[in-house]
Amino acid sequence: MLPTDAQERKNIPVYTGFIKYFPDAMIEVTKQSVAGSKQHHGDEVWWDKSKSKDELDSLMRHMLEGDWAAVAWRAMANLQRECDERKGTQDC
Repeated sequence: MLPTDAQERKNIPVYTGFIKYFPDAMIEVTKQSVAGSKQHHGDEVWWDKSKSKDELDSLMRHMLEGDWAAVAWRAMANLQRECDERKGTQDC
């Protein structure tokens, strides 16, 4: 996931380049993630990637409904699936 080269790793400042920018949004997306997981798995929190693979259609539906946490979750899910395809894995 992260490069092994020290300088390349420093060029990916996860905290200052992402977490620090969006702390409240991350909380809202996490709430969305937990709610969706509970819908499919009860109290377990995990993403079953074999279910609901229609990220872009769902994203647009949530956008029309104004559910921005769900839009963000679906966007992240779509991006993760693309990353998985590039890596040749379906791991979560």
